[in-house]
This record gives sequence, C-alpha cells and structure tokens, in this order.
Amino acid sequence: MATKLDPWGAVSIDDYSKLFEEFGISSFEDLLPQIDDPHAYMKRHIIFGHRDYHRVVEAMKEKSPFAVMSGFMPSGRVHLGGKMVMEEIIWHQKHGGDAFVAIADMEAHSVRGISWQRCREMGIEEYILSIIALGLEPSATIYFQSECGAVRDLAFELAAAARFSELAAIYGFSGETNVAHMVSVMVQSADILHPQLPENGGPKPVVIPVGSDQDAHIRLTRDLAGRMRKFLVEEREGRISLRGKAAGTELIDAAAARLKEMGYRKVKRYEEHIDVFDALAKDSGRVEEAMRSLEVEAGGYGFVPPASLYHRFMTGLTGGKMSSSRPESHIALTEDPEEARKKVMKAVTGGRQSLVEQKKLGGEPEKCTVYELLLFHLSEDDAELGEVFDGCKSGTRTCGSCKKEAAERIKAFLTEHQREREAARERLPEYGLKG
Repeated sequence: MATKLDPWGAVSIDDYSKLFEEFGISSFEDLLPQIDDPHAYMKRHIIFGHRDYHRVVEAMKEKSPFAVMSGFMPSGRVHLGGKMVMEEIIWHQKHGGDAFVAIADMEAHSVRGISWQRCREMGIEEYILSIIALGLEPSATIYFQSECGAVRDLAFELAAAARFSELAAIYGFSGETNVAHMVSVMVQSADILHPQLPENGGPKPVVIPVGSDQDAHIRLTRDLAGRMRKFLVEEREGRISLRGKAAGTELIDAAAARLKEMGYRKVKRYEEHIDVFDALAKDSGRVEEAMRSLEVEAGGYGFVPPASLYHRFMTGLTGGKMSSSRPESHIALTEDPEEARKKVMKAVTGGRQSLVEQKKLGGEPEKCTVYELLLFHLSEDDAELGEVFDGCKSGTRTCGSCKKEAAERIKAFLTEHQREREAARERLPEYGLKG
C-alpha cells in the first residue's frame, strides 16, 4: 500500500526507505562523510533523507551564503518532536546560516480555528521562548505569518502560479475545503522562499528541516520556485540551452549579451531560447548563476529550489506516534518536570514480559521509547548509547534501570530548560519581539 504523507493528519511510517522510491527523497548516508562536525541526529541516522542538501553542504564548506528556515503551527504545546526541528535550525545557524523561524498563525487559524490572540500567545509562550532558550541567536528572523507583509505578498505571487487541481492532488482538497486553508498553503510556500527575497540577501541555498509528513509542502514549493524563474538552464549534447520560460524579448536579448560578456562566442539567439555551443557541461552552474543574477536585476526572484532534511518521528511514550493531541504520548517542553519524570517511568519499553525472559532473550532497544529518549535527546555520549543498546540486547540491563536514568535526566533537562525560558522572556526585544 502506498504511503500517505499528510501535513495535518496522523502519519505512521514503518519503513523510511520506502520514501526514497515513492517520493524521490534521497538517502542522507552518502552526504554524511562530507559534513564537518555533523549534528548528533546526522551521526545517529535520525536524519535519514534529504532533497538537494548538497547545495547547503557546499555553501557551508565554501562559507558562502545559505539559510535555514522552518515554521511552527501554534496549535498546542511544543513537545520533544518540535525540539528536534529547533535544534536543527540552531545547528545550521551556528554553522553560518541565516536562520528564519515562522510562527504559522495563519495556518493555525484557518486549519484549526484558533483565535489570533491565542495564536500569538502560544507562538511566544510555547515556541519562541523555547527556541531562544535552546540557543537561537538574535541574528535570526522570527515572525508571525499574519504580521509579515513580505510573506503575504509573495504568497499572492505564488498563488498565481498554482492551480487548484494540483493542490487537490497533493493535499486532497475538495469542494468542502475552505479557501483560507488553501491560502495558508501558499503562505507556507512563501515562508520557505522568504529567505531568498532581495531584502534577505537574494537567492541562496535554503534548507527546511522537517518531519517527512511535511514533504508535500516541500514538493509544491520546489515546483513553484521553478515556475517563478525566467530561464531554465539545461545541459544538452554539445551545448548549454537557456529556455526563456517567461523572459520576454528584452530579457532574452540581455541574457545573450551577458553570455558574450562572460566570454562565450558561439551564442545563438532564437525566439524563445538561447544555445551556447562553446559552453561545457561544467559551465552549467556558472551560466545558471549568471541567469539568476540577471533575473533579479530585472525584478524577478531567481529562486534556488529549497533543500530539505527529513528526520524520523519519535515514538509516543505509550507506543505509536507521538501526538500533540494525546498528552500521555509526549513530553512538552513546558511540562511540570516531575510529571514528565512519572510519564517516563510508565513508558512502553522494548523489554520482555519478565526478568527471566529479559536475561534469557535480551530486550529490543530498537522498539523502546525510553532508549529513543536517550538516543534523540538525553545522551550526548555515543559510547554510552552503545553500552545501553548492547546491555539491553544481551539481557544484562533491565528496563527499570533505564527508565530511572531517563526519568531523572528528563526532569533535570526540563528544570534547566524552563529556567532558560524565563531568561529568554527578558531577551525578546533582542529578537524584535514583545512579550
């Protein structure tokens, strides 16, 4: 049965490798050796896939401009799943990227019916304070969709390039879907492309760290980014071809002139395209960047297709998917630390039915929510994780000892995080925000 990725519904994925074939997501494994100082999620194979992330890797190596962007819908308390995205944003910012954080209040209002006031309260109290507390630096751009005119204007432009039929195919929209919900999808595409607007430094690689359930937004936005381009640069046998998709006569003339300025002599101008016969395949990137710059000079966007990173979902403490709508399944960053400790002590593990069986057969850490807590959030020591895994598999480690250790760690983490959140409240003006 085909996998369904629904940005607003429940998604359960048993085999992440299926996404490579079904949705064209690339495996992250080949890129990992190229990354200096990889995030723990990368080393631990929690980040499993990507689209075009090699552009970002190249930018980090070359110390050229790039950005990281993601958004949070203020529809409930932020839990450890949201923390994963926050940490990925912060990691990229520390490695030279411009960070953009959207509070998706237009989405929450249109999809969940949450009032504007409540959206703002949750946006600040749940999400913004937590990401600042985790280490986001003040150079980041944090905004609410409803208050960002540039995003709303770009959403309008993108909507002119989108069709209802494709939204229906991607998201399952029907005649019963409210129009505001459709508009919110355009706003999310605008969020993703927003870091490439002229006021934000223009076209550059941008990575969107998300769970795989959000891939529909990435696919749509990549398509829209291509449609907003004036030129399509293609490698063809014996030449590089520039298709003037929506360039117009003057811009095609300017492109031909620019190519000659770049030193190409065999440039043939046709009515709607240009062929460069003395350009080699290795020149395509150079030509692409020249056309991108020309588009921006002419008032276009020159968007680079957004890249994305996909991380595995955390398992809920009660088994199944971690869900905001089921408090017993998750740990919120604003939760009482002692209550969180108790939840961990009650969590589903990968242990056997009895201690005798555990010692004889060993446990199944790959199915254990407590081990997952250590893997995703509560252990920075890979050697320690290896010992826990091996001890569980061999039956020498019991579920009780793991639970107790993880429970104390989650309590300590939340206690410290909530202290940092209160300090973050005083720093909101540094980020251009009021409490």
